[in-house]
Amino acid sequence: MRRNIALQLMYVGTAYHGWQVQKTIATVAETLEKALSTVVCHPVKCTGAGRTDAGVHAEAYIANFYTDSAIPADRIPLAVNTRLPDDIVVVAAWDVPQSFNAIGSCLKKEYTYRIYNSRIRNAFFVDRAWFYPKPLDAEVMNRAASHFVGTHDFAAVRSVGTDVRSTVRTVHYFDISRRGDVITCRVCADGFLYNMVRAMVGTCVYAAEGKFGPDDIPSILEGKCRTDAGPTVPPGGLYMTRLWYPEETLGEIVPLLSPF
Repeated sequence: MRRNIALQLMYVGTAYHGWQVQKTIATVAETLEKALSTVVCHPVKCTGAGRTDAGVHAEAYIANFYTDSAIPADRIPLAVNTRLPDDIVVVAAWDVPQSFNAIGSCLKKEYTYRIYNSRIRNAFFVDRAWFYPKPLDAEVMNRAASHFVGTHDFAAVRSVGTDVRSTVRTVHYFDISRRGDVITCRVCADGFLYNMVRAMVGTCVYAAEGKFGPDDIPSILEGKCRTDAGPTVPPGGLYMTRLWYPEETLGEIVPLLSPF
């Protein structure tokens, strides 16, 4: 009997060129598929919750694949983890309906971007947070972030990449706060454009630096010009952290083993 299996995983993306399988470079999907194929004894094709970019991490991520194997879902994590490198871990697995699709069934996603804002860098945050030595006012950043909330055309904070039918998205929340030297930026939306989160964070950083005011964000969005917004910040500070699916399938997916 053909089964549809959903996996929850976490990974450090530093060594990989994103999720999506590519011809000549290592990706998370390719690494996971090879490990799974040895467990279920046939080739595996995984569908992932999103195309995370090179160097981006996931504290919570969902993928699904089809198999004829009879191995119980709850045994898959331990079996596949022995065949995976240390920077990719499957933390849970479930049988899901045949129609379930990790990306198509996803209702909304949360990404978290972390900035290490101190004069002296921290070795433990290398490739895990963006080291930014100039002082940043998280309150000003949060004020700028609030203007991204709602349904807008986000062309001004989108890098040229994958073709999409529309650049309109709905952002449910974008909250920025500071704890010690770490600034945490959490944004949830029904979908994201290529580099959208990293450009939104860069725009909030520019607002904190006074390059434009936090209340200028609406006009920047209306202008739809990428050069009017802030830079695309580095990938090492970005994590997929939460996903929402229909209650009858997976419901809300949160990190099970988060280090933060």
